[in-house]
Amino acid sequence: MLLEENPVISTLLHQATPGGRQSKKGRFLHMFNLLSLLSSGCKVVALLGRPRKALLSNSLITCTLFGYRRGRVSLAIQEEPKLAPDFVIELPILTNALHKEMASGLVRIALESETMTHRKKFMDESIWGVCCNGRKIGYSSRRKQTSEVEVHVMQLLRGVSMGAGVLPCPSDKESVDGELTYMRARFERVVGSKDSEALYIVNPDRTSGPELSIFFVKVQ
Repeated sequence: MLLEENPVISTLLHQATPGGRQSKKGRFLHMFNLLSLLSSGCKVVALLGRPRKALLSNSLITCTLFGYRRGRVSLAIQEEPKLAPDFVIELPILTNALHKEMASGLVRIALESETMTHRKKFMDESIWGVCCNGRKIGYSSRRKQTSEVEVHVMQLLRGVSMGAGVLPCPSDKESVDGELTYMRARFERVVGSKDSEALYIVNPDRTSGPELSIFFVKVQ
């Protein structure tokens, strides 16, 4: 299946590449498989496929990846597009670099928390180590206050549940960092335990295709 067949992702890519076709049975065959250490040193839970059913809970949420082409990409997570984001973080990866990763047809972003606190929700943690396709790329801090660009993007996309493209810039920054791009989609939220959650992109036609997954893991 070609990457360009996914209407959510294809708008951001200049050239599509074939992605591996996987049977429906195969996509749901594997449960969580723990790997203590990836070759890159990224200590994350490796999800080899979507679990047959959620271990604790299962729901759909909205995720938006956005940023200037020559700037860093940000991730916003919302229960619904019209609601304020529950989680916003600027990832240590350039937007153009993430677009190139998407061209491979498989993108796995992992956020690791190494802090030991008594917060009710571990996604409330502030500092996260970030991996992309098994490579450690740096650390990020969760936004406590939304920036001008983040507010601008959320307002423009209030009525958008799925899509990708270019947004008008809130200022003259476009001339420095290029166009302001976005990709928004519905994600399946799977809670593995109190210390792990996973978000899987939902393809509109519910068939096998390019995969984008986001993992949250507390590393002890």
